[in-house]
Amino acid sequence: MDIILFLQIAVFFFGLIVGSFLNVCIYRLPREKSIVHPGSACTECGEPIRWYDNIPLVSFAMLRGKCRGCKAPISWRYPIVELVTGLICAGLFYLYGPSIRFAVYFLLSASLIVVTMIDIDFQIIPNGISIPGIPIGFALSFLNPDISWQQSAQGILFGGGFLALVALGYYLWTKEEGMGMGDVKLLAMIGAFLGVGGVFFTIIFGSIVGSIVGLFMLMGDRGGRKMKIPFGPFLSLGAVCFVFFGKTVMEMYLGMFLP
Repeated sequence: MDIILFLQIAVFFFGLIVGSFLNVCIYRLPREKSIVHPGSACTECGEPIRWYDNIPLVSFAMLRGKCRGCKAPISWRYPIVELVTGLICAGLFYLYGPSIRFAVYFLLSASLIVVTMIDIDFQIIPNGISIPGIPIGFALSFLNPDISWQQSAQGILFGGGFLALVALGYYLWTKEEGMGMGDVKLLAMIGAFLGVGGVFFTIIFGSIVGSIVGLFMLMGDRGGRKMKIPFGPFLSLGAVCFVFFGKTVMEMYLGMFLP
């Protein structure tokens, strides 16, 4: 087997394993439980999960999506998170190879996967991810050749400051809280990793996709209820898309105006 292909497959499986750990974080962090101890167990009957029932993707298929003990259904979210993490890991390795860029962007992407799922479930963005992520992203800017520490600092200020002003303006206009501070801290973290360009792309992309999704949800809401749509998943999607495609899109966009 070609060594490059072998490495690509190995990295994909590594991503699956990380995805399995991310599932633990997604379940336990908002419930303020340790992500280390105790070991994984069925959320219905509490029976500890054996190692051979905890193999990413494979165990879910072998168990046919049910707990071996109580036969309670296992959410499809678990294999989906594992698969998405594996694909992102393999994609980043394909783009950047065994480099600091790969490590930095995979760390960011894995964090954003956790943020997305928790925000969907609880409409919160855990401080345990966003707040440490800001200094970590800034520190890694000294190693990442794609961004300088000055660009990282500017990204933090622009990311956190922009959404803070938007949130304040919305509150002054409507007297209601339309955006939580969790989104502000998340965008500051994204800015620490990706700089001002990444923040700008993330905001535009997230706003467009979020507006489209929100429109479809409103069209399907015949009861006229006032729905709260978490913005964190759209910011996270925008940041990951910037890592993969953002620079190309930004260059194409600027090329339309610059000679």
